[in-house]
Amino acid sequence: MSSGGSSTETSGSGDIARTLDLLWGTGQRPSRGPKPGLTLERIVETAIEVADRDGLGALSMRRIATELGTGTMSLYRYVPGKAELLDLMLDRVQRPSENPADLGDGGWRSALEALGRATLALYRRHPWLLEVNQSRPILGPSALDGMEKVLSRIKPMGLSDPELLSAIVMIDGYVVGAARTQLYQEQAEHSSGLTDAEFWEAQRPALEKAMNSGRYPVMAALSDDTFSSGFDHFEFGLQRILDGLEEFVSRRAAEQGR
Repeated sequence: MSSGGSSTETSGSGDIARTLDLLWGTGQRPSRGPKPGLTLERIVETAIEVADRDGLGALSMRRIATELGTGTMSLYRYVPGKAELLDLMLDRVQRPSENPADLGDGGWRSALEALGRATLALYRRHPWLLEVNQSRPILGPSALDGMEKVLSRIKPMGLSDPELLSAIVMIDGYVVGAARTQLYQEQAEHSSGLTDAEFWEAQRPALEKAMNSGRYPVMAALSDDTFSSGFDHFEFGLQRILDGLEEFVSRRAAEQGR
């Protein structure tokens, strides 16, 4: 998987009205074109496959047309351009699972826990999502279906509506940071040609000298497993966020006499 360059795409940068028509199926469907089987759904799926494989930098209407074996102009019968297509891609990859068990065992904590893990998995499957500025998303059916499912499960937290939304934003922000760190680590290994173990081994002599100098007594006394790859930093952080929310929910309930 290529990073596809360092440029950032922005959601909602196309024709908003046209994008909403396409997302919600309220616009006029194109008449049958010269390419049998060509549909908006196929175009979106193909675009996702290209971005997954080669990054957003490789995504263009010409590239998608080549993948589909059709002319570039035929795509414009279905979608106005790359900006609107990106919003369709974003909504498509956010399509929620139909299995209620995928949001935990029923409690709000398990729902947010499952949301965190599922969101990390989403970014792992589609690393190009980290190249998109989604501060102003176009809200389609998949995004709203997912939000509805999560809100319905965390409503019993007893928080105000803005606070419920903030809990979701908190989890998402944490996951985005973790996903970006993981992606950067993989890109560094690929670009340098050094594995993570080889990279740190190259620093060992200098670090051992520094630790033996007496200048860093706290760090020198750290246990051998401190930087072990076996420690799940993502899961540790996620659980501490949930612990904090649990404490806040309990305090709010006590204040309200619940």
